[in-house]
Formats: sequence, C-alpha cells, structure tokens
Amino acid sequence: MAKCEICSKATVFGNNRSHALNATSRTWKPNVRKIKIVDNGTPKSISICTRCLRSNKVTRAI
Repeated sequence: MAKCEICSKATVFGNNRSHALNATSRTWKPNVRKIKIVDNGTPKSISICTRCLRSNKVTRAI
C-alpha cells in the first residue's frame, strides 16, 4: 500500500454516492514517488508524497 514515509499519508477509504444515494466503495490514493534522499550523509531510497517533495522536507540525492 502506498504510504509517505515523511508525513504518513496513506490510502483513505470511503464511498461514492449517486443521486439515488447508492453507496459503492472507493479509495483515495496519495501521489507517492520512490526517490533517493540524503540521510545523515548517506543516500537512501524512500517513498515520499509529492507534497512533501515540493515542500523541500528532504534533500534529494543526485
């Protein structure tokens, strides 16, 4: 299951609701990418959501 290792954002479950109020299950998945970061001077590969990536919460490895 997709989960951000920085903010712990994960898949959320809920229902689609039609005009007749029929309920069918659905999921909302976070936009998670696998990137390499620098953690204490060593490169490391983690899964991170694009919001954390855009907010510069980690430094990317080159």
